[in-house]
Amino acid sequence: MSNYEIAKREDYSDVTFLLEVRHPMMARAARPGQFVVVMLSEHGERVPLTIADFDRERGTITLVIQAVGKTTRQMQQECRVGASLYSLVGPMGIPTPVSHARKVICVGGGLGVAPVYPQARALKENGACVIGVIGFRSKDLVFWEDRFRAICDELILCSDDGSVGLHGRVTAGIEEALKKHPDVDEVIAIGPPIMMKSCVETTRPHKIKTMVSLNPIMVDGTGMCGGCRVKVGNEVRFACVDGPDFDGHLVDFDDLMVRLRRHGKEERRALERWEKGCRMQQSINAAVAASR
Repeated sequence: MSNYEIAKREDYSDVTFLLEVRHPMMARAARPGQFVVVMLSEHGERVPLTIADFDRERGTITLVIQAVGKTTRQMQQECRVGASLYSLVGPMGIPTPVSHARKVICVGGGLGVAPVYPQARALKENGACVIGVIGFRSKDLVFWEDRFRAICDELILCSDDGSVGLHGRVTAGIEEALKKHPDVDEVIAIGPPIMMKSCVETTRPHKIKTMVSLNPIMVDGTGMCGGCRVKVGNEVRFACVDGPDFDGHLVDFDDLMVRLRRHGKEERRALERWEKGCRMQQSINAAVAASR
């Protein structure tokens, strides 16, 4: 039996949580921009998750997960310190090349804050001036602000409801950064597809190179299934082996978002079946406890 031990867990909100998983070999090999494919149990779903951080000395990789579907909610419930993942494959995908840009804006929206962090850190270590723009729906959902302040030359924190930082989405943060820094060489944006599309349209008039990290449906992670195909310019690319990073100005985001909704009914059914099973098990446990 595999034993990828969970060494640390942090909960950031009702749905967002961090896992540090012990895997020394993977920690040595991991690079910014790469991802892993996780299986919680032997017959479980294969879930692609971006590597949010890695610690070569401790031999761990960090995953930040949002519990939105059946498997991620099950992970939220079962993945505690001392527990183990059944399978952990990676690092996969092409590592993000460390740009030689002198000034870069690194944008993270919601869960995208985690995977953009190692890219921002690598750029800073390479001598770039790094401007961070991170956005959340509200103050209660903010995480890793301290990490970004430690590596960024400037940080713009945004919130949709205005409860913290700049009132507005991350595009407002990009616009504010560009007013102050018209000499920005590159923008890196990671988050929900609609957010990345908005970032791309914000930078397009300025003709600033803008890289995005795509999250299409993925099964095997090796380019064999074709599930993660995306339209980039006039070509069909596979996010698992050609990406996940692409030139945002060439990505067909409308096609990507349609593909992400393709299995919505099946995903809802799987979640409903799992939740029903959980309720039944809770009833059984309660009955057993009452009979003692």
